[in-house]
Amino acid sequence: MFRTLTLAMILGLGLSGLTALPSAAQDGPLRIEITDGVVEPMSIAIADFHGDSEAAQQIRRVVADDLTGTGLFREIPSEAMIAQPDSFAAAVSYEDWRAVNAQALVTAEVTRSGEDISVKFRLFDVFAGQPLGDGMQFDARGSDWRRAAHKVADQIYARLTGEQPYFDSRVAFVQETGPKDARIKRIGVMDYDGQNIRWMTDSSSLVLAPHFSPDGRQLLYTSFDSGFPQIRAMNVATVESRALTQGDSMAFSPRFSPDGRWVVFSLEQRGNTDIHIMDAATGAQRPLTQSSAIDTSPSFSPDGQRVVFESDRSGSPQLYVVPVTGGEPTRISFGEGRYGAPAWSPKGDMIAFAKQLGGKFHIGIMRTDGSDEKILTESFLDEGPTWAPNGRVVMFTRVTPGGNGEPRLHSVDITGRNMRPLKLDFAASDPSWGPLMP
Repeated sequence: MFRTLTLAMILGLGLSGLTALPSAAQDGPLRIEITDGVVEPMSIAIADFHGDSEAAQQIRRVVADDLTGTGLFREIPSEAMIAQPDSFAAAVSYEDWRAVNAQALVTAEVTRSGEDISVKFRLFDVFAGQPLGDGMQFDARGSDWRRAAHKVADQIYARLTGEQPYFDSRVAFVQETGPKDARIKRIGVMDYDGQNIRWMTDSSSLVLAPHFSPDGRQLLYTSFDSGFPQIRAMNVATVESRALTQGDSMAFSPRFSPDGRWVVFSLEQRGNTDIHIMDAATGAQRPLTQSSAIDTSPSFSPDGQRVVFESDRSGSPQLYVVPVTGGEPTRISFGEGRYGAPAWSPKGDMIAFAKQLGGKFHIGIMRTDGSDEKILTESFLDEGPTWAPNGRVVMFTRVTPGGNGEPRLHSVDITGRNMRPLKLDFAASDPSWGPLMP
């Protein structure tokens, strides 16, 4: 039988948004092991959610889309279910769910009180005939129903995989409109699945490459509003921005350090481009690399001790790692082709990159010493990888060929088996995946 339902969250009440989520019990034998060998998804039955009909259906659909979108789960169709539970409190008839080969079962109820909703759910191991952890309840404003759904899916994902989830997270991106030779660009922020878009800049000046701060409260980006590429930092809540660099030197490709104190970026001076580090509060900066090569696209390691970047110092674009204290960079890419746009995984074990080889572009991953390179994609033009908060999924830009070609956002997991386009009705590029929301 279930243990006590945990009353855990308040969503969207107050400016701070979500409160902390206590962890639930992780007992039970059912667990999907995520390895390169995972080919057959786990079959999961998501029973009709009880309670407020419209909200229940909407939240159930988002939970199902989140889970099946990972490629790790296969949803049992409703029409295949033998019998739905009469109520959220009803005892589970495990035999009925075993008969349709469901390995896991989700039951839930959505209730509404004025402008607020409550979502409570339970997760069951069907073949063991027992619940998986405690049930949980999430309270939210009705307008935050999608976040409540993502939180439910996050809990289910974490319990069934043992990994950190990523559904309740945001992605910054650049919307692109107009002809190729006169693109209009503006920065937006959206849920990881392309919903709840909020525009952060207008179309008055060119903007490029937004990147979230580690706490998700700020965005760094390159702006041409002065007529020259410079770095700005924006408060995501207030949409107020300030210039971090200025002058007649081009500054671009900025990223925060894991503690949010430092900004690493590329700076072009007198025809040469090096990697620089800046104190985000004072603006004090120092060069991290000093060579005659073009050094760009820096990305911090999760411990803040190293920076990976792209350089042509060996004659063609390759990936290098340098200590944050400076010193001689170490080349880590040695395969055929040209490497660029490195992004260090939040787990610290891998580096994602873009690669050009044989007239094709690829997104790939390698270990931080350059070993175990794996190519995940192949197309006319793939570029700009960014990691999900759990370090298992990479989002990137795919540009279609031809005179009317345009960029679109896609995601792929680190096995390369589950690639999906993001459902947006406009062209977009330069994704930056933010942290899991609190």
